Amino acid sequence: MLDAVGAVADPIEILGEDCQIEDVDLGVVLGGDGSVLRAAELVRQAPLPLVGVNLGHVGFLAEAERTELAATVDALVNQAYTVEERMTIDVKVWLDNTCLAQTWALNEAAVEKANRERMVEVVIEVDGRPISTFGCDGVVMATPTGSTAYSFSAGGPVVWPDVAALIMVPISAHALFAKPLVVSPDSVMAVEMLTRTDAGAVLWCDGRRTIEIPPGARVEVTRSQCPVYLARLNTTPFSERLVNKFELPIAGWRGPADEQSRRPATSSLPIVGSGVQSIEPHYRDEPGIPMVARPETNGEQR
Repeated sequence: MLDAVGAVADPIEILGEDCQIEDVDLGVVLGGDGSVLRAAELVRQAPLPLVGVNLGHVGFLAEAERTELAATVDALVNQAYTVEERMTIDVKVWLDNTCLAQTWALNEAAVEKANRERMVEVVIEVDGRPISTFGCDGVVMATPTGSTAYSFSAGGPVVWPDVAALIMVPISAHALFAKPLVVSPDSVMAVEMLTRTDAGAVLWCDGRRTIEIPPGARVEVTRSQCPVYLARLNTTPFSERLVNKFELPIAGWRGPADEQSRRPATSSLPIVGSGVQSIEPHYRDEPGIPMVARPETNGEQR
């Protein structure tokens, strides 16, 4: 490993030749989010915490920037970090009750059209119940970690990483109802390929693993029992990370009042009574008003 000033402290060992994954305490990833995703493939079964140093663009999964490399190495050597658990998803492709493929994802599993000129016809489903059917360019099924990746670009919500939830986001759907869905982490999300057309689709997991999906196939996504671990060097709130990564405008923000300087309200709000005001009904002889029969009086109708 390199020490804080860049000098070689120990001989370099090659994983799989000089050492095994079980002998490693921590993985340092130099690159962008794609590099972190690739590293997660290698160490997920260990399990081994990863810390990313961003050499790419946004780098949401990275913990430090390239200018902080020396300080990052120093903190890691001194074990000045915490480990954060990130949810992953299991993905299965079914056809005629036969499992064609099984994989996993840290960010998302995206069902996309295979041909640019043709939409795919799908039915989206949650917990064994259909939600809607439509033609679209695809459907993204993501974790909270992936909510700032492909799901975000498709118009999905930003979900804080410590929120236990799953996300489903249609891509360019030709439908009146094609809103993003946020469901329970224990739910089963599914996308069924309709056979009304012969348009094929492709399943992409984290933009790395791909599976062809024939018409009539079904993609199921559930929460995985095998998470990915990320090392954190600081306790920066996710809201601050979100602002910094996307360079969001926050000018004019004043922040909450200091607890010690807060004063009680100068006046109390009035309490609204529980009484309900009754409204007389309108009758059929009043023009422009829906007809309501008048009540009978002394056995006669007025």
